[in-house]
Amino acid sequence: MQKSIFFKYLLTFVLIIVISFSVLSLIFTTMIREYSASDKDDRLLECTTAISAHIEEYGATDMQAYIDGPGNLGSIHSLVSVFQEINILLCDERGRILLRTHSDAEYQGGGDIDSIRLSALKPIGEEAAHTFYYSVSIDSGAPQRTYATAVYRGDTLIGYVFAVRSTAIEDALVGAMRSATFTSTVWVILATVIAVYFITERMMRPLREITHASKTYAKGDFSKRVQIYGDDEIAELGQSFNHMADELEKLDVMRASFLANVSHDLRTPMTTIAGFIDGINSGAIPPEKHAHYLNIISAEVHRLSRLVTELLDISRLESGERKFVFSDFDIAEMARIILISFEQRIEDKHLDVVFDSADSVTVFADKDAIYQVLYNLCHNAIKFADEGGVLRISIVTDDADRNVIVRVYDEGQVIADEDIPFVFDRFYKTDKSRGLDKSGVGLGLYICKTIMDAHKETIGVRMLEENGAHGCEFSFTLKQGTAPARKTSIVEET
Repeated sequence: MQKSIFFKYLLTFVLIIVISFSVLSLIFTTMIREYSASDKDDRLLECTTAISAHIEEYGATDMQAYIDGPGNLGSIHSLVSVFQEINILLCDERGRILLRTHSDAEYQGGGDIDSIRLSALKPIGEEAAHTFYYSVSIDSGAPQRTYATAVYRGDTLIGYVFAVRSTAIEDALVGAMRSATFTSTVWVILATVIAVYFITERMMRPLREITHASKTYAKGDFSKRVQIYGDDEIAELGQSFNHMADELEKLDVMRASFLANVSHDLRTPMTTIAGFIDGINSGAIPPEKHAHYLNIISAEVHRLSRLVTELLDISRLESGERKFVFSDFDIAEMARIILISFEQRIEDKHLDVVFDSADSVTVFADKDAIYQVLYNLCHNAIKFADEGGVLRISIVTDDADRNVIVRVYDEGQVIADEDIPFVFDRFYKTDKSRGLDKSGVGLGLYICKTIMDAHKETIGVRMLEENGAHGCEFSFTLKQGTAPARKTSIVEET
């Protein structure tokens, strides 16, 4: 995967560089040629015009007569010295070269311009009696630019004047430009290869670690963590991955704890039930004690039933199968009914019950679900309250926010600060902080939290100290109801 991404990035950057430098080279070479041509072509045209005008003013009947005329070569020499790097060719009407000038050579003649090249001259304009022509490589095979002027005596063509300049300098300059461009392209591509390699290596290093960690997690080992480099998007991905690993590791620990607790809580009552039934059947337990041991068996069966019910509730809540039917009901009356259901346990622990609420407080929620939440909180409060301690239920109406706040407080064992963030987690047991809890499997508070989330309400816990005594207070919020009672059925997914 690393090589694939590396070569993909490298090919992309190389194509961009090559195309960019090619376009720049084309633009610069075109500008050089056009600038040089526009400047020197004007000089070529000016040269041919001046010589042809001088020939016509001289009034020669043919081109050779002009060349042989006194002083004419001197005039041409003067023009050649003015128009440097330009060679002059004087031809008769048939294209025979009568005179050829060079910047560093004597005047000489010989050779001819064949009729094919003469016929290939292209007109570019007219001025007085002169017709101007343009062609290339009219004198030799070397790269050239050429202007030609046809010379007339009256209406009779007597010859041609060619002004020729070499384009070797321009071509050399263009070649140097292209060579420099090619060299620059090679160096930039080399630098790009190095840069892309280190960039992709930096990008791929955490991704490779994430891939390796994922394979480790697939085998059940959640201890691997990704090293974070920098603070970019890749680093953010690594942080998110590590956070996911933390959650998976915590979930795995809770799952293992849950399995151990469930296995223990299933095995213990089943062992008790089986032992007592075997004792009754075998006669080891006398008949007068059958009723006592049958009551123990009944309690253990109810304990198993509660465990199975909690597991079913979790499954339905997490799958979204549980339906919540919202309606108006009296939360104060519900709290009184729950307290009455715990009357025997309250008396056994000699708890001082405080009920702080108006006679009637109407809320709008799922009645059965809220009953389960309040029942669980009261059950826990009674279980963990100290002997002779305080059990308080407080129901307060907040008219500003149209909320009802329900609080359940018990005076007794408190939850350690490090355990508070986890008390509503699935499978979490509070044995470490509330050592009296030896029978639960850590699902009650998780069910409460899930139900309140489905209601889009809050639930929380805090430690209190009142009159020198410590206690634990759970609280949750509900929407105020209206009268007369209304009833609406909705389905919430959790």
